[in-house]
Amino acid sequence: MQKMDIDALQALCAIEDTGGVTRAAERLALSQSAVSHKIKRLEDRLGRTLLARRSGGPVFTEDGLKLLGYARRILALHDEAVLSLASRPLKGALRLGMTEDTTTSDLSRILGRFARLHPEVTVRTHVAQSLTLEAELERGDVDLATLQVFNHRVRDTDLILAEDSLHWVKSPDLTLDAARPIPFLAYDEACFYRQWAMEPARSFKGDLATVLTCASSAGIVSGVRAGLGVALLNGRFISPEMEVVDTHFGAPPPSISYIVRIGSKSRSEAARALAEAVVAQSEAHRSLRAA
Repeated sequence: MQKMDIDALQALCAIEDTGGVTRAAERLALSQSAVSHKIKRLEDRLGRTLLARRSGGPVFTEDGLKLLGYARRILALHDEAVLSLASRPLKGALRLGMTEDTTTSDLSRILGRFARLHPEVTVRTHVAQSLTLEAELERGDVDLATLQVFNHRVRDTDLILAEDSLHWVKSPDLTLDAARPIPFLAYDEACFYRQWAMEPARSFKGDLATVLTCASSAGIVSGVRAGLGVALLNGRFISPEMEVVDTHFGAPPPSISYIVRIGSKSRSEAARALAEAVVAQSEAHRSLRAA
């Protein structure tokens, strides 16, 4: 039975993560020829072609894509084993806050892996809007949180998971009448999207009239598709059947960042370890990245 080198599997995953052999080599601090050699040796051992090597076409063959799924699982178990044996045991209780959109990502898998690595750390989670989580972090009510902020409000100590754009959207079936207030689908009052939209300094072609208040992104998306009104949505929730209408509202909204923030009052080593685990795993699996 042929064996696969961990280094070769790491190179294969790096090629997918970065989009090519050259950038993968930069990430791995290797020469391009060294990365190519690892992949070629892996192909020879398996008797399969893994990279398509056609300009402008897909990077991976069907066999390469199939192996990628196994490679990520193998590397995850490998890293988990190394960490469990090499790291100093962590103990304690953590309070984690998260926004609704990160609960629909792969964060549960990351928390499960963290629990296996650190069985003496308990993690209690709860879901709230980003502004609520920011206040809880400042008060020390939570140790760390995954949340959204406008790009200009990212702190030097924040760990950035992804960046995304923010847009005004509506259904193509909805006509905006300049003579009437604009129907607005809003998150609740603890949402910084809503607060930004409602600032007196905003100069729109008309006034906003809130016709739906909903804490759930799924509810806002459903309302937009039904033509109930306009909404502020980030790129990961915008679909082809929606119409972006930023020009109707003047300057485009600010861009946002998904971040992990540790509370200023937290001195927990476990909080730092969990924050770093969320960032590392989101980079590896693209599970928390914005679309």
